[in-house]
Amino acid sequence: MGDSDEMGKAPIEDTFAEAFTGIFCRVIVTADDAETVRKAAEDSTATPSVVIGRTEGGVEKYLQPKETPDKRVGAILQFWGEINPKKTFEQSLKKFEKELSYRIRQDILVKPFTAVYDDLPKAEGKLDMMETVGHCGDGYEWVEKRNGREVIVVPLMVPDFVIEHYISYAKGVMGGNFWVMCKTRIALKQAGEKALAAIPTVGGVVTPFDICSAGSKPETHFPKIGPTTNHLYCPSLKKQLGKESRVSEGVNYVAEIVYDGVSLDAVKEATKVGIEAVLGIDGVVKVSAGNYGGKLGQHKIFLSELFA
Repeated sequence: MGDSDEMGKAPIEDTFAEAFTGIFCRVIVTADDAETVRKAAEDSTATPSVVIGRTEGGVEKYLQPKETPDKRVGAILQFWGEINPKKTFEQSLKKFEKELSYRIRQDILVKPFTAVYDDLPKAEGKLDMMETVGHCGDGYEWVEKRNGREVIVVPLMVPDFVIEHYISYAKGVMGGNFWVMCKTRIALKQAGEKALAAIPTVGGVVTPFDICSAGSKPETHFPKIGPTTNHLYCPSLKKQLGKESRVSEGVNYVAEIVYDGVSLDAVKEATKVGIEAVLGIDGVVKVSAGNYGGKLGQHKIFLSELFA
C-alpha cells in the first residue's frame, strides 16, 4: 500500500521485510531478588551480535515467583544463533552452544544465587550443559533432582549456581524488522518506545536491538568489519548521494526495529502490531522495512499482506 487507509496516519511502503532461520534456546533465569534477575537478563542479552557471527538474545518477559520452577522471581530469555549456509547444521549448532555458554557463564553464573531452567516446549534437540557450563565447578560439580528437574549444581564461593542439565533448542525466525522514517528526533523516540511496548504482547518474540540506529546491508567494502551502514538510507548522506539516496522528502531520521521469534507467524504478528503502534505518531513520515532483494533471508514478510 502506498498510502495509509486512514487520514492522519503515516503511509506504509509496499515492500517486504527479509528474515532468516536461526537456532534458539528459551530459558528461565531466576534469582533471590528482582534486581539480580534484571541484571542477569540485561547483561546476558545486551550485545546483539549474530551479524558478526556470534549470538544474541532478548528478554521475552519477567516472571513472578508462582511462574518459575523454584518459586523465585525470574525472566524468560531467548538466545539466538545463526545457521551458516556454508557449514553443516551440526557445525552451526556447535558454535551456538559455545557462544551460549559464554553468555551463561559470564553474565548469569557470576551473579549471586542465580539459576537457569529450560523453557522450550517444542524442542528439536537438547544441549548437554555439563561440558560447556557445568565444568566451571572444576570437577566438583554434581547432578541432582531439584523442583522436578535434573540440574547441575556448580559450586561457587557464593554457593551455588544451578542449571538444568539439558537445555532444549529449536529453529525459529530471526531478523524480522520494520523501519520508521521520521521528521523529528522526538517522533523517532516516541515511535521506538511504542513499538517496543507493543511487540512483547506477541508471545515468543524478543527485540535484541531495541531502537536500532544502524540498518545494515548485505554488501560491504570492508568484509573484515562485517555489515556496514545502509548508506542509501542515511539522511546525512542525502545531499552527497543526490538521486541515488532513498531517503524520502521530510525524513531526517530512520530507525530500525528488529525482532526474533519462535515461528514465522509470531514474527509476522510482531511486525503488524509494531507498525500499528507507530502509524499515528506526529512526525512519523513513512513506515518501510529491510528489503534486500532476497539476498539476506529466505523469509519475506510483505507489509501489504499484513494490512490487507
